[in-house]
Amino acid sequence: MTKLVTQLIQGTNGTDDRNTGAVVPPLYFATAFRHPGLGASTGYDYARLETPTRALLEKQLNLLEGGAAALAVSSGMAAIDLVFSTFTQTGDHFIASDDLYGGSFRYFDRRQAQYHVNYDTWDGRDIAQLIQALRPETKLIWLESPSNPTMKLIDLEAVATAVHAVRPNILVAVDNTFLTPIYQRPLTLGADLVVHSATKYLGGHNDILAGAVVARTAALAEALQAQLTTTGQTLDPFSAWLLLRSLKTLKVRMAAHTENAQFLVAHLPHLTAITKLLYAGVGGMISFYLAPEVAVDAFLRGLKVCSFAESLGSVETLVTVPDVQTHHDMPEAQRRALGITPQLIRVSVGLEDAEDLLADLTQAIAGAQPKED
Repeated sequence: MTKLVTQLIQGTNGTDDRNTGAVVPPLYFATAFRHPGLGASTGYDYARLETPTRALLEKQLNLLEGGAAALAVSSGMAAIDLVFSTFTQTGDHFIASDDLYGGSFRYFDRRQAQYHVNYDTWDGRDIAQLIQALRPETKLIWLESPSNPTMKLIDLEAVATAVHAVRPNILVAVDNTFLTPIYQRPLTLGADLVVHSATKYLGGHNDILAGAVVARTAALAEALQAQLTTTGQTLDPFSAWLLLRSLKTLKVRMAAHTENAQFLVAHLPHLTAITKLLYAGVGGMISFYLAPEVAVDAFLRGLKVCSFAESLGSVETLVTVPDVQTHHDMPEAQRRALGITPQLIRVSVGLEDAEDLLADLTQAIAGAQPKED
């Protein structure tokens, strides 16, 4: 079996051998495709249904996650919507882990208000408690591990095993944006669906808006495809081609993100102005709490290498304040209960020199502290 890194590099090469012999796959912008005759097709009919470039990407994504089929969509939120619009309807119920990307909760609240698809949250720890929370109308479990932004880890295999043992029809869906298939493959652990904001690590360069859903079975994939054909949230050809290009370096990028993050994790706790640091052990995402006396706005304004920006997973280091950015739509009491405070800083560690990153964060923190008389 081809190893993962070889699949990343070679998985889509040589697909145009019969025409040009191009090593990398060509980019097809076509919206419509000629039919050889009545009732005949080349396999491509209309771009909303399928395009050659997107089909290559979906094949690659599926092989990386170990599923039956993948679907590439226009954003991470489009991927979330595809799952819920396919598998839930009015009167249904789902359970979500309590620490997620804030936009997920915004979507959940809107779906509950508009379509009466109700949900409860779970702390990600006590699986017996999760099983007790299941209702007859529960259709789906939504998980994110590590969580955003407090980096909680969930035993995905234990959850999937326990849920399917009592209710085989309940779907277990995992947002795998933070770790990617390099460090975690939820479908191999028993999950039914995997979702990515491919804008993040899969794209990796802050120049693509994309999402993906990978299904464990052909039946799930067919249901998703039928919904996607109807709603049309497909990924455009150029973004699909850029994402194919980006996937070639995913393994080396994730290794470099991890190396830099681990360097910062080893050194940042020595700063007395950092009271606590959170990290999942691998990947490029860390969070830390600044001491109360550190002025967060001054810290952000003092950054010279890192960028204060609302995204993650890129080669550039991005710093975010979840309380006022990614999670601001959550009620304040809910944010505080999760540990999302005004002093919590999330860092998507990029691929710059690690010592430069440490020096930049150190000087920005120092400059944001009260001056001694």
